[in-house]
Amino acid sequence: MTAPARLVFVGAGPRAVMLLERVLARTDEHTRLDIVLVDPHPPGAGRIWRHAQSPLLKLNSVTRDVTVFTDDSCAIAGPVRPGPALDAWLDLWRAGELEDVELDELSSAEAASLGPDGFPTRRLHSHYLDWFFRRTIADAPHGVTVRAVTDTVRSVRPDQNGGHVVVLASGDELGTDAVVYCVGHAESDIDPASADLLTASRQLGLVYVPPAYTADADLSAVEAGTDVIVRGMGLAAVDLVVLLTQGRGGRFERGADGALRYLASGSEPRLHLGSRRGVPYRSKVTSTLQGDPPQRDVLTTDAIAALAAGAEPLDFERDAWPLLASELLHGHYRELFTGHPERVVGSWTDFRSVLAAHAWDDPLLLDEIAAAVPDPLDRFDVAGFDRPFADAFFVDRDDAHRRVRAHIAEDLLLRTTQERSPAQGVFIAGLLSFMALAEIPKERWNARSRAHALPVRWHTFFSYFASGPPPHRLEELLALADAGVVVFLGPDVEISIDERGFTASSARVPGETRTRALVDAWLPPSNAARSTNDALRELATVHGSELRVADAEYDGSLGRVRVTDDGQVLSSADVPHDGLFAIGPFTSQTEAGAFTRPAVDSLSFRQTDRVADAIVARLRTGVVDPV
Repeated sequence: MTAPARLVFVGAGPRAVMLLERVLARTDEHTRLDIVLVDPHPPGAGRIWRHAQSPLLKLNSVTRDVTVFTDDSCAIAGPVRPGPALDAWLDLWRAGELEDVELDELSSAEAASLGPDGFPTRRLHSHYLDWFFRRTIADAPHGVTVRAVTDTVRSVRPDQNGGHVVVLASGDELGTDAVVYCVGHAESDIDPASADLLTASRQLGLVYVPPAYTADADLSAVEAGTDVIVRGMGLAAVDLVVLLTQGRGGRFERGADGALRYLASGSEPRLHLGSRRGVPYRSKVTSTLQGDPPQRDVLTTDAIAALAAGAEPLDFERDAWPLLASELLHGHYRELFTGHPERVVGSWTDFRSVLAAHAWDDPLLLDEIAAAVPDPLDRFDVAGFDRPFADAFFVDRDDAHRRVRAHIAEDLLLRTTQERSPAQGVFIAGLLSFMALAEIPKERWNARSRAHALPVRWHTFFSYFASGPPPHRLEELLALADAGVVVFLGPDVEISIDERGFTASSARVPGETRTRALVDAWLPPSNAARSTNDALRELATVHGSELRVADAEYDGSLGRVRVTDDGQVLSSADVPHDGLFAIGPFTSQTEAGAFTRPAVDSLSFRQTDRVADAIVARLRTGVVDPV
């Protein structure tokens, strides 16, 4: 009898388990395959979504927008195996149809009332991911074994038979035919700039909290009543504010006038928030489209094919950004003209011609927009949306605080009221653009675009407008500002340190803020070469004597391991390694996330399906393609 093929996953979080499902989708009763997933954290949820974290921390997606199952929208080679999105899964639990799901007391109370438009906690989400993992392995055919090992991979080395030996922290060793790295957002060694700040702060007796996943950051040194500079206003900063306010006993109360108020516990610090933009990520959009269905007007299939087929290397700023910006304009104004025709002059057909006749940043376009769209709140300017205070100067720090507060209030109005549904048109246009751009082979881009523009410039902008916090978090931020617990510093904040403490200043905001504590509130970038995960660090330097996957282009900028489109690790000679695969934010692939929205032909499913196909090809002695 043929020995089973062997496969080891380095990691067992959502991305790994979704890839596992794609591998198992290609098995049948004739398959002989042994699979081991190695992770110190629970399989399914992994580190980021584990149950063991504060019940205050939430996803920034509503339950109906979270799934781990493929569906009929997916353009994939492997079989589609549908299942419930998180909202439908909660319906099943409430109906008593998930007898193998045991929720803790807090999660049970949450699940009992959380609707499809509610934002779930990470703890509740961990139960969904755990169930998905258990269901996935339960559906494996008889000849396939899957087991999770609670351990950490220390090293992967080639053996004498063309396979590998996976060495664990416990000292155990696993022989395998192939290894797939699915680590997700691993911890990293502190970066040089943060290390310098940490050293200086210790010497001066100050408190500095470097970048970290907020749930794991040590905030114990941030004392009640102290002033703290918080650098960063993205999702990590929002979580930080939650932990240092509600997490310390404060609570919110809605008054008879409908306004939200914060009731302090007295254990909070006073938080001074600033960043490059000076504003938080845009609120998640809660309106629905009521006009014509969305489509790609600019980044069409033909336009993407032309970009992919050209001879000259593509430059993001020159070749892609103008098209992306124009697509966002089309998304906004299609919804405005077709969903709210009473608020515009003329038809969508006519205005679409206006957009086509002007570059996205043409000053004449602003005049055309003003003539056709009387209400300034109905107008959309990409540059102003990206950097709301790009050209602003402030009278003083109080002026900066007031104007940032007003910006947040307006953002909530535009993105959470049905009257302002064009914000949903922008979001959908951005999502379609993200997936369209990912269709262009990475080798078509010049070095600058691969190293910075795509993974940093574009991904950061996409996160800013599409992956912001739940609206209620921004409403809470306003209430905290009204209570004097949060102060907004404005844009382009610079930090200095000396014996007096940390100083936050901006060339556009007179005055400065000085404190004895600083928190850098952002998730460290995924850098394989600096990862605290030994297996990733090894992968980014030298694997055995034959494979060097570190590359100046990636290692010197983002620390990304170079892989093919189907996830095979590339050697320094650009040769795909036969038995090593990698997927996730530490690779050169477009970062697509793990779980995703249903019915959008998700990039994450397309990536995992391609990688699964390549793994199956490698393990063809034990895994068979479905008939």
